Parts: sequence; C-alpha cells; structure tokens
Amino acid sequence: MYDVIILGGGPAGVSAGIFAARREMKTLMITKNIGGQMVWAAEIENYPGFKHIESFDLIVKMREQILSCGVELKEEEVQKIEKNGDIFEIYTSKNKYESKTLIIAMGLSPKKLAVPGEDRLNGKGVSYCANCDGPLFRNKAVAVVGGGNSALDAAEVLSKIANKVYLINHSDSFKGFEVLVKEVQNRENIEVIFNSELKEINGENSVQNIKIENKEKGVREILVDGIFIEIGRIASTNITSGIVERDEKNQIIINEKCETKTPGVFAAGDVTNGEFKQITIASGQGTIAALAAYQYLQLDKKNPLVWTK
Repeated sequence: MYDVIILGGGPAGVSAGIFAARREMKTLMITKNIGGQMVWAAEIENYPGFKHIESFDLIVKMREQILSCGVELKEEEVQKIEKNGDIFEIYTSKNKYESKTLIIAMGLSPKKLAVPGEDRLNGKGVSYCANCDGPLFRNKAVAVVGGGNSALDAAEVLSKIANKVYLINHSDSFKGFEVLVKEVQNRENIEVIFNSELKEINGENSVQNIKIENKEKGVREILVDGIFIEIGRIASTNITSGIVERDEKNQIIINEKCETKTPGVFAAGDVTNGEFKQITIASGQGTIAALAAYQYLQLDKKNPLVWTK
C-alpha cells in the first residue's frame, strides 16, 4: 500500500515525486519513460538554472534525483484505474498497485493524421519523435509535417542528420517562434512546402514515399525514407474516465490546489485544463499536487476539504 502513486514521469510527475518523498510519503511512480514530452525536444532553454541544456541530460538528472529521494519507479503502462472505497487500484500490464492518493501527470500524446499507411508503417519510418528516431535516418531523405514549434524544431534537428528534409505545412505561414522559423530558413537542406497536406504514406515493409496535395498544384509524390508527424499533442485520458471530471479536450479539470472532484485524486502538468503548457508550469503543479496530497492524508476523513474551482 502506497501513500501516493504518481502516473507519469515528466516534469510534473518528477516534481511531485520529489516533494512527496520529502514529506516521507511512501511514493510509487509509474511511467513508460522518465522525461515525458521532453524526449521530443533537442535542447531545453527555458528551465531556470540552465541557459540551455540537452533534454537527454536534464532527463538523466531528473531520474537520478527521484531515485535518490527514495521514489520507487516502475516503467510500465497503466491500463486501468479503479476506486475501491478510499483506495485506488492501478492495473498495469504486469502488476496491480494500491494507494491512498493518486497524482495524474500523464502529459500529452502526439496527434495522428489518420492517413492511409500511418498506422501500418508506425515504427517502420513513421515517427512522432525526431530526437528519438532521427539518428536512424542519417544521410537519408525525410519529411516533417506541421507548422508549429514542434515541427520547426524537428526539421532543424533532422537537418543535421538527414541529407534532405521536406517540411510540409498545410497553411501559407508558420505558427512557431520567429527564432525557430529563421533557423529552418537558414538550413540549405530543408525544403519548405506550404499550402500542402499529407494524403498517403506508402511502402511495403518501410516508408518509401509519401503523397501530398497542394491546393493549387495538385498531388505530388516525394521519395522519403521516413516521415515525422508533428501536428500537436492531445490528452489521452480515457483510463481516467469515471475517476475524474474532464473538459471538452479530455483534459483533467483541477482547482488551484491541483485537486480533482474526486477526493484523493490530484492532477498536474499538461494533462490538466490549464491554458499554458510549459515545463516550469508542470513542475510547479507537480509540487502543489504532492503537497496537497500530503495535506489530504493528514485530514480527518469525517471533515474533508470542499472542492472549489
């Protein structure tokens, strides 16, 4: 029996783990990987204390810190959450865990385009993480789909690895930061294709070509060895259905203390209904959630706190 189980290993989950452990709560973190969405970034330039730091280096430091604090770590995928009286039961593909409180910090998952070939060739040239899979395409041709910061960052990273990068944007301009736009424009091996949409991903056992459609020029086939889909993130919170209240975007609704409407359940980070999604915000919410969970355990259960938005 744990005092708190934390679902997710990104900045929100790690911060929650640190502060829960410092309150001497018996703490378990369940996550597929430490770092969360940071694994999709090359460098972190907006984290206090570091002018810039490689995301991998920051992830290593976070992992070392939670383990040194005494947080128990299980790298598993959560499949089901159930509430049994005042106890929360977490089921993974391997085990069942029980806890008095729960902190949900699962972050966001990549959006899919739902085009032919995307699911069939996922992991065979179709990727959602340039930093994870980019090295597999050294001196090859790749495409990136998207027009925001994540797509611009992916194109810039891949331009250092691949010999050719096609950046496909459905509109006539980028939505990302100007500094990223300039970096992409200065890369000779990046070809920007505006006003175009991906229609098909083709190949037998791996990606061989893609078909895109330009609003004026029609359909074009491009030979590539890989394609990186960077069109944003969504909250994949179906396993929390019946446990917490969610908004129209499936984000978990919390109050200023990171409480959900279910006593004993807290949420933090990008998975919540906060307007801004940043590492520092996620980290702060993780801290709040852990302290609120500790406070909850000290309460007289006959007089619980009243949930307020």
